[in-house]
Amino acid sequence: MKNIFISICTIMLFIPWTILILRTYDWALESPTAEMMILSYAAFMIFSGIFTIFAYLKIDKGALMKICLMINCLYAFVGTAAIFLTVSPSS
Repeated sequence: MKNIFISICTIMLFIPWTILILRTYDWALESPTAEMMILSYAAFMIFSGIFTIFAYLKIDKGALMKICLMINCLYAFVGTAAIFLTVSPSS
């Protein structure tokens, strides 16, 4: 059970980078699609951070989990900022 959580947290490190592949297509750069894509990736990054914090506190406090915790919490912070910048009204 412990290894499953470590594997999930490790896989969650690489999923946000797939947006770079998707953004090479023209359809991904158009307004409604781009906003939905950014918001969904940001929500996933926030979920990854919360999930990793939970797994770190309850399951394992090993070296790999510390690395996952640090990176996923950084992702969660950036995802929160992306949602705030996307949703907040611009002047």
